Amino acid sequence: MDKPTSEEQRRSDLSRRRFFNSVAAGATEAAILTMPEKAAAQGATLEAGAGQLVKVALNVNGQTYSLMVEPRWSLLHVLRDRLGLTGTKSGCERGECGACTVLIDGVARYSCLTLALEAAGAQVTTLEGLMRGEQLGPVQQAFVEEDAFQCGYCTPGQVMNIEGLLRKTPDPTIEQIREGVSGNLCRCGAYANIFRAARRAAELKKAAR
Repeated sequence: MDKPTSEEQRRSDLSRRRFFNSVAAGATEAAILTMPEKAAAQGATLEAGAGQLVKVALNVNGQTYSLMVEPRWSLLHVLRDRLGLTGTKSGCERGECGACTVLIDGVARYSCLTLALEAAGAQVTTLEGLMRGEQLGPVQQAFVEEDAFQCGYCTPGQVMNIEGLLRKTPDPTIEQIREGVSGNLCRCGAYANIFRAARRAAELKKAAR
């Protein structure tokens, strides 16, 4: 089979580029068009003449922020780079590692796969929101007590996922814990300690009630 000429290769590359650009644009438009009514009611509206920026109100850790975002921006990007909440970590940015996990209305979600617009009208909780001043939350305290981290990069996501699990299931079994954290990767392999930290966190939460 003859190899494509340089001109044919150039045309092929341009076609692929146009295709992926159109897919990306379509996905962004679809996200805006399907934005929940609840989000729209909270002030997520297209700002005419503002370079396609969207005005959105986000409730993060009990505080409301009104800001302009691009429709394509992820919640992860807005939390870290616009609001300075760097407890939420950027890992793979494609929903595989779980380092960016936050709670949205109490449910663990990957913030790298969530558009900022999707979070309008919801209650977003980050790692910082689990603390009371300088006092650690129960899950954070349990991670310290059980030495449930090594490099620590995945820890914020692990903590948030376990927080979400315990809000839904206050006294989980080890099988429920294993399943609950299955979407969060620890490259250091500290899973045994993470499982113990989840059980300890359940105890601390129960004692605080």
